[in-house]
Parts: sequence; C-alpha cells; structure tokens
Amino acid sequence: MMNFAIYKSFPYQILFLLCIGVSLFANYELTFSIWFLTLLVTIKRKYSVTILRYIAVFLAILLVAIFSTLFSKTTAFLFIRDFTYLVKPILGLLVGYQLCRFSSKLALKVLVYTGLVISLLHLVMLFFTIIEFRTISVNLLRQHGGYFSDYEIYVLIILIFYKNLNVEISHKQRTILILVIGLSSFLYLARTNLIQFIILYVGLKGYLIYSQKSLKVILSVLFFIILGYTAIVYLKPKREGKGIQAFLYKIKIAPEEAFKTRINKEDWKDFNDNYRSFENIIAVKQVSSKGTRAVLFGEGLGSTLNLGRKVWTNDNEYVQYIPIVHNGYMTLFLKSGLLGVLLLLVFLVILYRQKKSNIEAVQAINYLLIGSSVFLIVSNWVFLGLYLKLDNKSIIIGFLIAIREVMIREHNSQKSIANEY
Repeated sequence: MMNFAIYKSFPYQILFLLCIGVSLFANYELTFSIWFLTLLVTIKRKYSVTILRYIAVFLAILLVAIFSTLFSKTTAFLFIRDFTYLVKPILGLLVGYQLCRFSSKLALKVLVYTGLVISLLHLVMLFFTIIEFRTISVNLLRQHGGYFSDYEIYVLIILIFYKNLNVEISHKQRTILILVIGLSSFLYLARTNLIQFIILYVGLKGYLIYSQKSLKVILSVLFFIILGYTAIVYLKPKREGKGIQAFLYKIKIAPEEAFKTRINKEDWKDFNDNYRSFENIIAVKQVSSKGTRAVLFGEGLGSTLNLGRKVWTNDNEYVQYIPIVHNGYMTLFLKSGLLGVLLLLVFLVILYRQKKSNIEAVQAINYLLIGSSVFLIVSNWVFLGLYLKLDNKSIIIGFLIAIREVMIREHNSQKSIANEY
C-alpha cells in the first residue's frame, strides 16, 4: 500500500520539479507551455475560497487591460504576447496549488529536494562557465548561471525553520542541504535575494506583524543594513571591479538605481547604472501624455514603451519599443493604469493578512506568506514580481497555500480520531 502511495504521487513530484526547473532555461515560451500543460493535466475538482480570491485579483487586472485594448490599436501577436504575460500569475498560483497532492510532510520534502536539484544544476553551470572562460567574472557568471533564484532562498528559509514547519530531516542531511543550497544562492550575487532572505527570516520569526518587540527588531535590522551600506560606500567599490567588488558596487548604487528622477542619457555610465529609473520616467511620461483614460485604465494589451533609443536587452535583442519594464507597478500602469496598480496592492494586502492559527506549522506557513507579501513590494519595484517571465514565486505561493490546507485537514483528522478514543 505504501509503495502504491509513493508511485501515485511521483508524477506530481516530477511535474513540480519540471515547472520550477524550466525557469533556468530563460525561455518564456517553453515555461508558459509547460505550466499551461501542467495546469490542464492536474485540474482539481475543488478549490478553496482563498486561492480563488487571489486569482480573482489578477483576473481583474487582466480584464482591465483587455478593456483598455478596445480603445487602442494593436496586432494579434502583441495582444496574445501581453495576454500570456498578465495571465502568468494566475497560471502559477493554480499550478502550484494543483500540484500539491501529497501529505504535508512529503510536500515540504518535495519543496526542499527540488531546491537541491536546482542548486546542483546551477553549480554545474557555473563550473563549466569557469572552465570555458577561465575567469571568475560576476557579470559572466550571472549571464550564464542565472541572475537570481527566489526558489532557493525559500528552501533555505524552510531548512532554517524546519522545526516550526515539521520538516522531517536528519541533522546531517539538513547541514549538507544548507551548505549546497546556500553556496548556490550566494553565487547568484543577487541583491534582491539578499533582501528576500532578510525579509523572510524576519517574517518567520513573526516580526512582520506589528508589536513593540517587532518594531524594535525591524528598526535594529534597518540600523545594521544602513551601517553595512555605509561601510560599502566607504570602501568605494569600482564599477569595473572584478569578483566581489562588482557585487559591492551594485549594492552601492542600489538606492539610486531604482529611484533616480533625472538621468543623463548621453552619459553611458549614468544611463546604464540607472536604467530601471529611466524606464520608470519614460513610462510615467508616455502614459500621462495619453490622457485621463490611459492614466486610470492603461494603454491595454499590446502596448509598448518607447525608450526613444535602442538598447540591448537580457533577451539578446536590440530594441527601442519594449512590452514590459523591470518595475512591475510601472508595467501594470502601462497595461491597466492606476486601477491595475491598485488591484496589485490589494493582492499584497490580502496575502499579508493571514488568519492566525494555533497550529505551529500552519502559523509558520502564514508567516512565510506574510514575508512573501512584504518581499513582493520590493520585487515588484525592481524585478516585476510575479509578472517576471522567469519567476516561479507564484507557483511557490500556490503550493504553500495548498500545504497549509493539507496541514489543517490533517490536524482536524487527528483531532477527530483522538476525540473518538
């Protein structure tokens, strides 16, 4: 009977690994196809009000963008392309929710060991990159190994708080997993992953829920962050520096990079270092110039941002008109206006407001979701949040929601059995 149970869940484990792992290949068409096919083959008979409520918000954003399209000109290709972009969070949430067909203990192991596979693949990619180019350049390693991995940070947090989540794992296995996944996560040298780790760690401690103690902890964390940043500025890392110096330089320019309001387009250093801010400035000017309707409801599906010059993208394209920008809020402002941005904020508020539970593992999941909500505020600003083409956080959130429901059912079942005796 046990063998049959393991065999029955095995296809879902493979599908989960596939849906997470496909994002490593930087091919959005492939990612969307695998997620969509997985959605079709794993459809459930029942869905909780919670997951439907989250999906409803993103569906409303999509509908606003479709409505705006009625007042603009576009092509079938551009319309379909943007449709797939805006439907991605819905797809990810449903796929993650539908793939959780395990006990809570097995589901958590699936999360952890998928993280191990992803980390090993990343380390192998980095190894061959170093062998091929015979250098340890930060930009080169990130270009060939990937720019970030939100998934691995989630797994690290789960391993650190394994007792709270009731993850059944030996001390030796946990140590090895933390070392391998931790090394892989560090080698992405991603500022957002560092921020993500801090936010999720503080979140799992319960300090993202207001209290006098949490306020003191958050202020202390902010103090040490400012202290660390001051030290980095004092070190004066160079833009053309190699290794860790290049990473420190990116941290140094981070506050200005995403919030600068004036950029000298003729100065290539200023333009490249603050390109995210440049996108934001252009987005606000372009949409605002289209009138009140565009500001409120956006320019619709198929709309593009005119940068005024051609730039080289991470997709290895030289383009002037781009369908999405790094900033998720600005992307929605372009497609669905202020209403779309407001709806995204509604989602973040709903995700943050998790109902308190007396079940420790369930409350730990709640803390993880609360941390995800706070991190998404940052992620949406610098890296499109759940709308990023290579992002898999929507699957993680959907999976966590399903795990929580399984945990509650298991607890109630055990409680019912205990009452019978």
